[in-house]
Amino acid sequence: MEHSFWHARWTEGRIGFHEPAANPLLTTHFDQLNLSPGDTIFVPLCGKTIDIDWLLSKGLRVSGIEFHPGAVDEVFARLGLTAETTEIGPLTRSRAGDLTLFSGDVFELSAETLGPVNAIYDRAAIVALPPETRPLYAAHLSKITATAPQLLIGFDYDQTLSDGPPFSVPLSELTDHYAAQYRLDKLAEHPLDGPLGQRTQGLEQTWLLSPT
Repeated sequence: MEHSFWHARWTEGRIGFHEPAANPLLTTHFDQLNLSPGDTIFVPLCGKTIDIDWLLSKGLRVSGIEFHPGAVDEVFARLGLTAETTEIGPLTRSRAGDLTLFSGDVFELSAETLGPVNAIYDRAAIVALPPETRPLYAAHLSKITATAPQLLIGFDYDQTLSDGPPFSVPLSELTDHYAAQYRLDKLAEHPLDGPLGQRTQGLEQTWLLSPT
C-alpha cells in the first residue's frame, strides 16, 4: 500500500471519497447481510465514513481499520465518544462502546486481533488499492474474517481513461479474487456519478458475496 499517498490525501484534504451522509447503497441493501443487533460488521479502510454511525444505529458492533490515525480520531470525536487506546504491535486499537477502530496497515491486522466478524462492508477498500495489491488484500480479508459475507461496492470503467483511485474492479477481477470462496450476486448497478462520473463513463455496482 502507498502509505505516503494516503497520508498526503488526508493531510491536504483531498478526500472526495468521504460522503456527508450514509451511503444509499448501504442503507438500501444492508438487509441482504441478514445481521441482527449485537452482530459485528467489519469496515476495512474505513476512513471517517458516516456509514459507521449508521451501522451503530442499527445496534451492531462495528470494527474498522484505517491507516490515517487522524480519521479514526475524527470518528470518535464526531460520535462524542472517548476511546480507550491500546497499542497492539504495529497497530493502535481505539475502542468505546460498540465501536472498535484500528489505526495502521490492514495487512498487519490478524484474525486474533480483529475478533469474530459476522459480515464485511467494503465500500472504499478494494477499489482504493492498486492492481498488484488487490489479490493479496482479498485473500487476507477472507483469512482474518473467516470468509464472512460481504456487501461490496465497486466500479467498472475503462481504467485507461481515468487514473485511480478509485480503481475499476470489474466482475472478471472480483471473480478471480473471490469466486473460490464466495458466490457473487449483483444487487444493483447505475451509471457513475460524482467526481468519478465527471471524469469518465462507467458503472457503480453493488455486490453481495456469500460464502460457499
